[in-house]
Amino acid sequence: MTNLIPYTSYDRALRRAFPFNAFDDFFNAPLASLSSDAAFKMNVEDAGDKYVVSAELPGVKREDIDVELNEGRLSVSVEKKETEEEKGKNYLHKETNEWQATRGVYLKDAATSGLSAKLDGGVLTVNVPKQEEKANVTKISID
Repeated sequence: MTNLIPYTSYDRALRRAFPFNAFDDFFNAPLASLSSDAAFKMNVEDAGDKYVVSAELPGVKREDIDVELNEGRLSVSVEKKETEEEKGKNYLHKETNEWQATRGVYLKDAATSGLSAKLDGGVLTVNVPKQEEKANVTKISID
């Protein structure tokens, strides 16, 4: 019984011996650089008379965030830049850097007035009131 090897360990050992392991790694994790960690997480809630959009933005300052509503599309853009003070430091290892990301959502009945946004504890909360949906469809009779 002491010679039993768990299947997962056995599988890893076989793959290490395989000369084309780099191909396996490539196909097992496609587009890893475009994972959800590259952008921020965003939730959209329908709260009856308004939409509540919350975005997790830890470590981001208010002046680095741009929120706009354009023809029903709410866009949250973040552009975080290093300060001059950070550029002068001598890091041995650094995983934080300059980055930018934009997330958007289409809210078909979003009102253009009464919008509010608040950044608290690294969470941006945007309240978007709803307006009465207008019928944009016109029936045309066929002769």
